[in-house]
Amino acid sequence: MKRILLIALAIVAAGGGYWWYRVSHEATGELRLHGNVEVRQVNLGFKVAGRIETLAVDEGDRVHTGQTLASLEKIYFRESLAQMRAQADQAAANYAKLKAGYRVEEIAQARAAVAEREATLANATITRKRAESLLKTPAGSQKVFDDTQAAERQAEALLNSAREALRLQEAGYRKEDIAYAKAQLDERKAVTATIERQLADADLIAPGDGTVLSRVREVGAIVQPGETVFVVSLTSPVWVRTYVTEPDLGRIRPGMPVTVHTDTPGGKVYRGKVGFISTAAEFTPKTVQTDELRTSLVYRLRVVVDGNDEELRQGMPVTVELAPASEGTPVAGTAP
Repeated sequence: MKRILLIALAIVAAGGGYWWYRVSHEATGELRLHGNVEVRQVNLGFKVAGRIETLAVDEGDRVHTGQTLASLEKIYFRESLAQMRAQADQAAANYAKLKAGYRVEEIAQARAAVAEREATLANATITRKRAESLLKTPAGSQKVFDDTQAAERQAEALLNSAREALRLQEAGYRKEDIAYAKAQLDERKAVTATIERQLADADLIAPGDGTVLSRVREVGAIVQPGETVFVVSLTSPVWVRTYVTEPDLGRIRPGMPVTVHTDTPGGKVYRGKVGFISTAAEFTPKTVQTDELRTSLVYRLRVVVDGNDEELRQGMPVTVELAPASEGTPVAGTAP
């Protein structure tokens, strides 16, 4: 009986201790979560097809944002670009010509042709009148009169043709022709821009800081668009994925400062802030350890770690400690 009483007292004491711990824990506002450094891995490949000419990095190398990791042979892209630029220049010249209209010298030449035809018509009219006067005398001839009359009509027709040609030159080219030339120029410019992008895409650029995990292709290999050349593990920014239970959800806000600890004894302490809090509840994943039961509903939490350190490896288990935000502490927006 005494033994049972002692066991009961021990259970009560343990329950009281746990209750005291929870009360003091919530009173101080401290919250400890467990999670892992997020695995952020990308497969990098060219946007265009071609033959690999250079590979600048190898497995295990550190890479930085904007760094050129590999390049394709560019001779074909450069030749196509030169050809299309020449065609664009030709289209631009044709458009400028139509838009400017006829030259002053051409219009002056057309006016001179009109003046010439006017003089020819005047002379033909005089000749026809002379033949008409002679027709009334024995010296006249019907054939001569008919010839002079036909010549006058011909000269008049040529004059009208010259005048119409002058009006066309003074009016310039048709609006439809100018619009067509402009469309041709725009098309050449668009194709030129596309080839310029293809030339730029012949370089494989690192999207962010990271480490090369795998080099899939070698120099001389012919690759298709999107075919994997490197597998890179992104290390910046460093994100920690953890989970918070529903009772503690109200104690966390975006922008709240945190400290991150690794399991390494005497390891470095990292600082960061809460970036993203999931809006949907889920059951605790098997790979996550929390201080609550595994069957409890939890919310996914993303912690953004300040700076970058090679000691924080992707997938590494870490402990996140959150302290209550002091009054007046600004709350940052939710990270994407």
